[in-house]
Amino acid sequence: MLLSIDNNSSSAAHRLLQHIRDILSHMGLHQASSGIYDKWIYLIVIVLQSFLAMFVLSWLSNFILKHILQHRKGAFFGNLYRSQLISRALWFIPPTSIHIMLPFAFSGTLLTSLQRVCIIALVWVMVSTVNTFVSLLWDAFYEHSRMRNRPMKGILQIIHGVFIALGCIVTVSILINRSPAALITGLGAFAAILLLIFKDTILGFVAGIQIAQYDMVRNDDWITIPGTIVDGVVTDVSLNTVKVRNYDNTLIMLPPYTLVSQPIQNWRGMKESGGRRIMQSIVVDLNSIQFCTPELIKRLSTHSVIANFIEKNGITIYNPTNDNTPHEALGNNQAGTNLALFRQYLTNYLSLHPDIQHREEYTLMVRSLQPDGNGMPLQLYCFTNTTHWESYEIIQSQIMEYAIAIMPLFELYPFQNASGRYYIAQSLVSQGYKPEDIGATGI
Repeated sequence: MLLSIDNNSSSAAHRLLQHIRDILSHMGLHQASSGIYDKWIYLIVIVLQSFLAMFVLSWLSNFILKHILQHRKGAFFGNLYRSQLISRALWFIPPTSIHIMLPFAFSGTLLTSLQRVCIIALVWVMVSTVNTFVSLLWDAFYEHSRMRNRPMKGILQIIHGVFIALGCIVTVSILINRSPAALITGLGAFAAILLLIFKDTILGFVAGIQIAQYDMVRNDDWITIPGTIVDGVVTDVSLNTVKVRNYDNTLIMLPPYTLVSQPIQNWRGMKESGGRRIMQSIVVDLNSIQFCTPELIKRLSTHSVIANFIEKNGITIYNPTNDNTPHEALGNNQAGTNLALFRQYLTNYLSLHPDIQHREEYTLMVRSLQPDGNGMPLQLYCFTNTTHWESYEIIQSQIMEYAIAIMPLFELYPFQNASGRYYIAQSLVSQGYKPEDIGATGI
């Protein structure tokens, strides 16, 4: 069969050459018989024929695939059509057919040079086709694998890079007419230089494997890196770069090894849990913290949030005529202070709040922190039932605003540094003005 194909090619080539010589002779170029023009015209003709055949077959294959997609909805045919694998594979036709037809018109060193060009073209067509096929298989595996959420793009780029490197080695070996194995052996002397040149690529490759293996970062993850301006969503993880879109819509490019060489904060766990933490503090003026009085208890008993607690628990009421009142409060689990009641009120308020998580695994508490020169910090610690940023901020703001606004009901006041208005009002009072008169002046 091969002998028949070779004989057919030979006869077709000879007929083509003869037609070219006849045409040139009719045009008055009698030197055609000596082979000055006919060989190069023959080369141009076979090149045009080869590319024409390739484009026709490529159009036909795309037409058939598109027709199949219209009748069969399948991921495989869709990916095959988008990858243009068949069209890339058909690029084998020009260099192969040219390589076959060259010996019938050329010989010697020129033939060898032209055939080397064809072989090099075949090598790169093979590299392109194999990389496209690998990408097609990778997409099919990645789409149906449990690892589809992991950033594996860097590993795919490494596979592509290996085939491209092999293509470069084979190309150089063809040009210098040496074995690829000998060329690879000789590259050992340049290993140190290659390590310096491809340092970032090698580090990125190692980091990419770690990122994928340990599922450290995925696309659409919100990450922050302490001490840097990185605070945004990961949009792409590749071999050499990690692209992060900050919340001010600026883009930051990071080398992948940054993600494994220093601490990063990944907010994926918070998003997957369905709850985001509120941890805010109000600084209470120490001078406003006192034991409960009958008037305070009576006033608070009208509020449903704290009324049941006051009714079920004995609250120690301060009696200025009884020196033992502070000592009685020591034995009471619910200390009879306005701050203790305020803490319980906020705890009940958060427990009833519809936007706060009430499941057992989510901590909910209101606690006093270490006092300092500004007062007693009162911390609210709970979790919202949404992780949406805007909704979270609204819920947090509403809770803190309500807590500050309800403080005077407990005869508690937040601490804040004195402003210029405070000093002016103080000086006016010292001069005999009444507070209500000072307020009327708009100060």
